[in-house]
Amino acid sequence: MHPPPPVAAMDFSQNSLFGYMEDLQELTIIERPVRRSLKTPEEIERLTVDEDLSDIERAVYLLSAGQDIQGTSVIANLPFLMRQNPAETLRRVLPKVREALLVAGVEMQLTAAVSFLTILQEESVSVHTYAHSFLQVILLHLEHRDAGVSNAWLETLLSVIEVLPKETLRHEILNPLVSKAQLSQTVQSRLVSCKILGKLTNKFDAHAIKREILPLVKSLCQDVEYEVRSCMCRQLENIAQGIGTELTKSVVLPELIELSRDEGSSVRLAAFETLVNLLDIFDTDDRSQTILPLVKSFCEKSFKADESILISLSFHLGKLCHGLYGIFTPDQHLRFLEFYKKLCTLGLQQENGHNENQIPPQILEQEKKYISVRKNCAYNFPAMIVFVDPKNFHMELYSTFFCLCHDPEVPVRYTIAICFHEVSKLLNSGVYLIHKELITLLQDESLEVLDALIDHLPEILELMSTGGESSVQENKLSSLPDLIPALTAAEQRAAASLKWRTHEKLLQKYACLPHVISSDQIYYRFLQRMFTVMMTNNVLPVQKAASRTLCIFLRYNRKQEQRHEVIQKLIEQLGQGKSYWNRLRFLDTCEFIIEIFSKSFFCKYFFLPAIELTHDPVANVRMKLCYLLPKVKSTLKIPADKHLLQQLEMCVRKLLCQEKDKDVLAIVKRTVLELDRMEMSMDAFQKKFYEKDLLDQEKEREELLLLEMTVCSPVVEHSALYMSDATFAQSLEQLEKEKQQSDGRPMSDKAFEKKRRDTKTPTTLPKSIPVAVPGPSSATSSTSKEIKKSKLIRSQSFNNQAFHAKYGNLDKCASKSSTATYTPSVSGLGKTSVISLTDDSFRTRNASSAPSSFSANSSLPSTSRVTGNSVDPKSSGSKDTQPRKATLKSRKSNP
Repeated sequence: MHPPPPVAAMDFSQNSLFGYMEDLQELTIIERPVRRSLKTPEEIERLTVDEDLSDIERAVYLLSAGQDIQGTSVIANLPFLMRQNPAETLRRVLPKVREALLVAGVEMQLTAAVSFLTILQEESVSVHTYAHSFLQVILLHLEHRDAGVSNAWLETLLSVIEVLPKETLRHEILNPLVSKAQLSQTVQSRLVSCKILGKLTNKFDAHAIKREILPLVKSLCQDVEYEVRSCMCRQLENIAQGIGTELTKSVVLPELIELSRDEGSSVRLAAFETLVNLLDIFDTDDRSQTILPLVKSFCEKSFKADESILISLSFHLGKLCHGLYGIFTPDQHLRFLEFYKKLCTLGLQQENGHNENQIPPQILEQEKKYISVRKNCAYNFPAMIVFVDPKNFHMELYSTFFCLCHDPEVPVRYTIAICFHEVSKLLNSGVYLIHKELITLLQDESLEVLDALIDHLPEILELMSTGGESSVQENKLSSLPDLIPALTAAEQRAAASLKWRTHEKLLQKYACLPHVISSDQIYYRFLQRMFTVMMTNNVLPVQKAASRTLCIFLRYNRKQEQRHEVIQKLIEQLGQGKSYWNRLRFLDTCEFIIEIFSKSFFCKYFFLPAIELTHDPVANVRMKLCYLLPKVKSTLKIPADKHLLQQLEMCVRKLLCQEKDKDVLAIVKRTVLELDRMEMSMDAFQKKFYEKDLLDQEKEREELLLLEMTVCSPVVEHSALYMSDATFAQSLEQLEKEKQQSDGRPMSDKAFEKKRRDTKTPTTLPKSIPVAVPGPSSATSSTSKEIKKSKLIRSQSFNNQAFHAKYGNLDKCASKSSTATYTPSVSGLGKTSVISLTDDSFRTRNASSAPSSFSANSSLPSTSRVTGNSVDPKSSGSKDTQPRKATLKSRKSNP
């Protein structure tokens, strides 16, 4: 390596030091204005106000002797003063405000306009008092030399006109308007008069409008300034609505026809837009004989005129075609359609590969206008489908729709994505024609396009799956082969970006997938991704969205083995996760489970794993659980879940006694009071909980019928995998009816409740979920056969590996919460083996006096299942993770 050159070293020569001194002097010069900006003692004294003054006195003092910024502050505070003391404010403050506004700057004027409008909207004073005190101030400043100030006061006046009585309007506004609308007045005065006239027509009857307002309107439509003519033309729509159809035909329509031929392009544009907005007023003869020729001429001349006219024309084209529909001849219909197609591709023929820096500015500006035209065409595309009839979509508009979906500009594709669901609804049975365009927009490189599309994604996908000409099953399997890859790629693209709100929305919309694709497709393509997002994403709303969507996937999963794998994974990786963040997400998931599933489902699988977190080493986890405990308690039914209620009370009692964190302890105390006030739901229906119990019963009924469909009928299960949710619900209802008919009588609520208790533990479960089989010791051999059989039907885990053969939380809750499950008694011992947790809070009351656990060589049927499981070493040795061990405890059986 070569040494650095000498110039790289710091130079301490005399010239260099002088250079440093000059730099320091420049720095002092920069700092001087900062020092000068500080207030002198005299200025501070002048800005100081006596603290003993009241609000009214302080306002009067500041408006009289204060600086402009202080006066502006007083005017901004004027609505507060009016609410506090309106009489004194009107008597003492408002006169000072009038004086200050005479010489006020722009900022104070704008503030006053907003404050006056706020006082009107808050109705601090009566309308009569407001008109007497504020109206003249508003009228005085309407013609301010600053256009922004004038517009602010005009907006306030237009709002005041809405509430003023007719006589006040006539004397204070309409009569002075006659002189202000004359040619001798300024352009600003005549422009203000146009807008006021448009507002006044809604306050007077047709006769008064014809006598007093229409002469002024005609005069302003013939004004020498094109700005005034254009402004008055845009007010003709309001005037037409005020004077009725007959006067509109005789007075307004001739003026519009004349203005549509005006030499000014802005005037012609205003006339065209007003005609389009008034189409509903005119009858068929006026439309065909007067308006249609004008519109036709306007469209023909639009390409030769300014591009701004094309922008307006493209925006109103859909409304125009809808209003003139039925009076077009076939040739005119075809011409308008071709005109629309031409606008949809405007500017695309001029695309080239040049760099933007090499294109002249005027060409760039023209291309921006062309983009706006194509964007407006995309906005009007649903209206054009109605114009050509959806049956002719493929022949007439499909190529145009293809071009809009593949447009090189994002705003165009964004707009067509917004209206994609409307296009799908209009096509109805022909929705299969735009399958490829849906995939294209899902794969769009711009997340803005994806965000616009997913707003109505559930509606679109449902139409795609049920609106095709083919059957539902064939449609989902063959007509949408690229849908799942496009959906997964869209989610991954959203996850990789910084736009987490788009990612959250997309995950929320994925909850509709059970209605569209099969349970197996969701299980293998989406479930694992939801787990990954929950475990690895750093944005809390995204994690919660993934959690809720996963719960919905689990709700509609139609294979029992897959459902139990998902439950096992939720408990092991979230509920028993090493990271406290994962355990917090487990509690979020429990909340969603309570919302989506039946009470018995939560109690069976998630009740014990949830309350086990009362012993979590992290205070935030315990705190979140305390907030969740009331919802957890609401899932219990007495007396069936009495033992779970005892477990809950034991955990809460232990928290009260042992909690050391003061914040958690305060929440625990509030939660205890809330739990005490809660009324428990009973197994039998209660009047106060009737609706909730009925809804929960429907959820549970569907879960039980789903179990029977998948376990008892493999053929039905296979067909159910490819049903939409609505079709599947119908199948459940049909299955229930067949069962009732076979029984010879309908199932009563008591019979259903008995069945619910008897079927809480499914007949066929994976190996990791222990099931106690009733019977004497002689049934051990048959039970072992059942266990071996259950081993063969275990499905593979998400990682294509077998689950750890350990006793997980799923085993605990499956054995603890089932009321119909009991352990066989051992002959000669008079005892039963009961699986319990090592922690005292999860033991039954009799377990404290029970002897130590049985050995692994015991001949109990459930012993071989449990003792073969070992504690996962990953769950211990970490500060965040408590070891979850299970032992076999024995207790005396009840006689």
